[in-house]
Amino acid sequence: MDRYDVKRDLKHLYAPKNTDWALVDVPPQRFIAVDGRGDPNTSAAYAGAVEALYSVAYTAKFAAKRTLGRDFVVAPLEGLWWADDPRVFITRDKDAWRWRMLICLPAWVPDGLVEDAKAAAQDKKGLPAIADVLRVDLHEGTGAQLLHIGPYDDEGPALARLHDEYLAANGLRMTGHHHEVYLSDPRRTAPARLKTVLRQPVAPDAQEA
Repeated sequence: MDRYDVKRDLKHLYAPKNTDWALVDVPPQRFIAVDGRGDPNTSAAYAGAVEALYSVAYTAKFAAKRTLGRDFVVAPLEGLWWADDPRVFITRDKDAWRWRMLICLPAWVPDGLVEDAKAAAQDKKGLPAIADVLRVDLHEGTGAQLLHIGPYDDEGPALARLHDEYLAANGLRMTGHHHEVYLSDPRRTAPARLKTVLRQPVAPDAQEA
């Protein structure tokens, strides 16, 4: 049985090599998601959201093998991040952050299977956040993207370069939420070796046209 792996099928999004900003095209994708706000390092809601997403994702994986005869590799954790003032991501004022944590699912996984997986995961795990798991579609289109290697708190200079230099130099404006893909497990990877994809949806700036 061939296993769908988003890291293999969308290498330009999940295995980039460039460590400075470059443009990519992001196709429509299907996700399960949980929304929240606050510091991800200290928020119990954040930890609960991540645990709930993985519980549902793995339950959906096994259900797909059993009922559809198809398999997939559970995708990396991703996050959309935003705030009233986007500069808080440069200053790392984490209490002001809002987030939507995500795990990508293959497009062929039906909504009904996701709902059944939620119910089964809830019966097994009893996690309150499972009730908050949403099924969402996302189509970001054009994005500026790079691979960040190092601690999450060292992302500030790259984001400052995006906001202060790259967008203006290329006649672009931001059109969506800051997007991160976590390629490393922080429980098992030294901070200096963490790999994180940073992405910002963009479009031509009308003032530059």
